[in-house]
Formats: sequence, structure tokens, C-alpha cells
Amino acid sequence: MKILLVEDDKTIASGLQYSLEQDEYETIICYDATTAMKTLTTKLQEIDLCLFDLSLPDGSGYDLCKHVKNHKDIPVIFLTAIDDEVNVVMGLDMGADDYITKPFRIRELLSRIKSVLRRYNKQSTQDNKQIIHIQNIQINTLAGKVFKNGEEVIVTALEYRLLLIFANHIGQVLTRSQLLERIWDVAGDFVNDNTLTVYIKRLREKLEDDPHKPTLIKTVRGLGYKVGD
Repeated sequence: MKILLVEDDKTIASGLQYSLEQDEYETIICYDATTAMKTLTTKLQEIDLCLFDLSLPDGSGYDLCKHVKNHKDIPVIFLTAIDDEVNVVMGLDMGADDYITKPFRIRELLSRIKSVLRRYNKQSTQDNKQIIHIQNIQINTLAGKVFKNGEEVIVTALEYRLLLIFANHIGQVLTRSQLLERIWDVAGDFVNDNTLTVYIKRLREKLEDDPHKPTLIKTVRGLGYKVGD
């Protein structure tokens, strides 16, 4: 398992490299955006996960994340200072999978890495399954039907598409912008921010035991929504 670590603080980078390699991850280190972009251009196919510092001396982790997500479907985790945390939504909109705020404990970072990797493995497995299970909900992707506790739940085409997007990103926070973009790509229908709110509300009413206290489609305040994990 090979990780690209982009961190301009060489002391932090060295400590992270040691800890990652102790956990049997092979690590490539870059200290600036220019070197990281060159590495991504030549070695992206070898890399399994990226750790990007959000603020770099010659650029930002945003540009690196965008490049990665445009060329390969692998996890990206941001390392951010507390002052950067308000900007994390922008990174999530670009497809980043998680972020961790400095200072952090190495065990927490390792846990986040393993969690994200599990989600990717789970997603690739689900892509090959006819039935997707989320709590007491079953999605029959071949028939295009949704069941709750074995009983069919009637959903509209767009509600089904929205649920399928969540099902293919279990445990991952999806921002409203990401959801709107993916629904547009799949459906070709015009869906605005207010319409998205309505569809999430309808899905909760149909699938949650208590729509006012959702446990299936959870709101992550200030970021977006998350299903499962």
C-alpha cells in the first residue's frame, strides 16, 4: 500500500513517514505542490492514497486533490490547520474523502486512513452486487427497487438515484454541491438546492423509522450528509 504524503513541515513529514512505515505503508514524501504535481504525473498509478497538507508554500492541497480525482479514483485526506477548517467544504466538493485537523494524534490519522480504505474496498465490492444493504434498507440495483424490512418502498426515479449515490459512498460525507452535481450527471434533470432538500426530506420520510431523528441519512452540520459507517 503506497501513500503520497505532501507536507511542507519537514519535521512533521519525517514523523508521519516513520509512523506510516511502522504500520507497513510505503510512503512517498513531497514538501511542496510543484514536486507533488510532478510525482502525480509520473507515479499516480502506483499510489493508493494521498495525504495533502492544505496550505503549501507554492500552492494548495486543493489543486493536488483536483488533479488526483480527475485521473484516478483513490482516497484523499487533507491535513489542515485549525484556521483552514472552514475551507474544508471546498475540498470535499472537489472529492476529498476526509480531513484531520492539526495537531492530531498519529493513531487517529491511521484510523482515518484505514476507515477510508475500507469504504473504497466496500464500494468496489458493492458495485458488483445486485443487492446493497444499508441498515434495514435493501436496494435491488438490477430491478431498481428499494425495500425496508423486506417490504417494497415506492420511490421516484430521482429519489432512487439520490439513494444510490449515498449507497455507493457509504460512510463518506457528501456535500450538497457534490450531490447536486452527481444527480445532474445521472439524471440530466434540473435539480437546485431547494429541490435537493425536498428529496432528502422525502427519502427520510419513506426510509427512516423517525424522520425527525434520522439514523440512515445523517446531516453533518456545516458539511453535508453521510449514510452509514
